[in-house]
Amino acid sequence: MDFRQPSVELFGIRIDEPVTTATDLVVTAVCFFAFYQLHKIPVKNKVHWNLKYYFLSMGFATLFGGLIGHGFLYLFPFAWKLPGWLTSMFSIALLERASIMYARPLIRPSVGKFFAWMNLVELTTFVVITLITLNFFYVEVHSAYGLLVVVTSFNLFVYLKTKSAASKLFLVAVGISSISALVFMNKIGVSEWFNHYDISHLLMALSAFMFYKGSKIMIEDPMKAGESKLV
Repeated sequence: MDFRQPSVELFGIRIDEPVTTATDLVVTAVCFFAFYQLHKIPVKNKVHWNLKYYFLSMGFATLFGGLIGHGFLYLFPFAWKLPGWLTSMFSIALLERASIMYARPLIRPSVGKFFAWMNLVELTTFVVITLITLNFFYVEVHSAYGLLVVVTSFNLFVYLKTKSAASKLFLVAVGISSISALVFMNKIGVSEWFNHYDISHLLMALSAFMFYKGSKIMIEDPMKAGESKLV
């Protein structure tokens, strides 16, 4: 059921969809925490770089989404939703690249390079379509492709080959993200104060935390996948 969340006033300031805004900021907090913790790890490789900035960019995406996309959209034209949408697409692309690079020692160099280039083509294509249409649907399609096709495929491959704990956690995180998407698409909510957006956001926060747990293992993995030379 599509519950419409009433606006509230706080210190004379109108906040639309207040719980939805707050739950978006929960995701932001998890992502910024993950970025800070990963930034402190002294290992420096391409997997590390992509994962670290995945969390930073996703943190900003959900910050924009919460404040501009929900809480204060009435102050901005609709097109101001784009910064959050585009940043989230960039962050998913970084997660894809980290997964490709992590699997690099187990696959042919030509395969790794092909998917690394495809990662750039895919991101560019969906960004252009989103800018033209101003339709969130294409952001969702890009996220679904990135998580269910790229991140899942490469981490499932690594897990089957090595029983990697990092890849296992990534697969769990994708599973939680999939449940979040189903809640969102089917508008499964409890009430106007805890609707499908809110449940979806909290599941996203849990998924982000599982990605973080997997990332800590992945960055220091002895495969040293991030040192491969991909585009």
